[in-house]
Amino acid sequence: MNILIADDERFIREGIKRTIGQISPEHQVFVAERAEEAVKIMEEQRIHIVLTDILMPGMSGLEFMKISKRRYPYVKWIVISAHSEFSYAQEAVRLGARDYLLKPIGKTKLTELIDSLATEIQQDNHISRQGERLRTSLRFLREGVFQRLASGLDIGNLDLEPFIEDYNQFSLVLIQLDSGDRSVRLEHFIVENVLSELIDLHGRGFVASYDRQSLLGLVTLADNIRVEQFQEEVKAHLTHYLKIPFQIIHSGLCYDFNTVPLVVKRMREASASQAPRLEPMKGSGEKAIDVALHYIKEHFYEDLSLEKMASVVFLNPAYFSQLFKQKTGQGYKEYVTSLRLEQAKLLLLNPKLKLADIAERVGYQDMRHFTQMFRKKYQLTPTEYRQQESINIQMSKGSPPQ
Repeated sequence: MNILIADDERFIREGIKRTIGQISPEHQVFVAERAEEAVKIMEEQRIHIVLTDILMPGMSGLEFMKISKRRYPYVKWIVISAHSEFSYAQEAVRLGARDYLLKPIGKTKLTELIDSLATEIQQDNHISRQGERLRTSLRFLREGVFQRLASGLDIGNLDLEPFIEDYNQFSLVLIQLDSGDRSVRLEHFIVENVLSELIDLHGRGFVASYDRQSLLGLVTLADNIRVEQFQEEVKAHLTHYLKIPFQIIHSGLCYDFNTVPLVVKRMREASASQAPRLEPMKGSGEKAIDVALHYIKEHFYEDLSLEKMASVVFLNPAYFSQLFKQKTGQGYKEYVTSLRLEQAKLLLLNPKLKLADIAERVGYQDMRHFTQMFRKKYQLTPTEYRQQESINIQMSKGSPPQ
């Protein structure tokens, strides 16, 4: 059985790997620091179990699981996290995770879980596994044939009739990634899965890799869906997930498979001459931070963890943190703390308010923690600050008459 551990913390992934090696040396364990490495391993190995950290740079564990489920439906997923947020656990279960483990992961719990899943995998029906392999092989064959056809290459004596009988009319959707010279394996994987899922949702069709930086979708949409609407939905989803520029263009309605090579050629020519490529997360990311800043000012007294705030504006936490610092010049936690303590200074000017009430009003349930944070920032305790300001106010009024 093959197990993949995806976690950006080296000591966590190596620790889990070492533990599995001790309790179940017969299993082969692979490790990945980022989602991109994990995607590469899953493409090259038949992985049975994935343990993924909920917060990884670039793409969260939940996003990684969500876009992988369609392509790898047989994989058992376990989400690991340093956070006990119920919303995370709830979303993980909704996406099909078998368990949600909090760090540090106990050896006993891990042993029980791996043994349970190993038994389940062994009991999987052999015929089902054979059927899965057959479906996968047919998918690769179909996409390979379509790729050659779209590129204008010879497909030999292959009879296309069974291949195209369900597509009397169809549209082509071309997505091109712009990353310079760097690898786009992860982005390629994201586009393939997002586009495939939306095709299944709104009609029928499939996605083929056209070249290293381009993917081509063939879709016959439901009667109530226009291809322009479909394109906008694809664009919205990819803008959320991708961190590099991309471009999307559709062919309109087509009726003849023999015209596919010509249509694709024209789409690529149109793409090359079109307006600048879409910059995902640039404008939308900046707008998201503006929304976040407004939200923070209105809700600074509530629980405002980085993860919760990122979910409010639909960004993954690592990327939200990066954008936030670019926009404000401060780390997220530092910004929220400063805002709360500045508000506390104003409240301390009211002598009728108790310190415990002020702490609660600015988001601190623990009076001791509030005092520590205040002293760290201003080198005074809240009480000392209140006394100092009281003296300053008295002095500003002038000395009383003799």
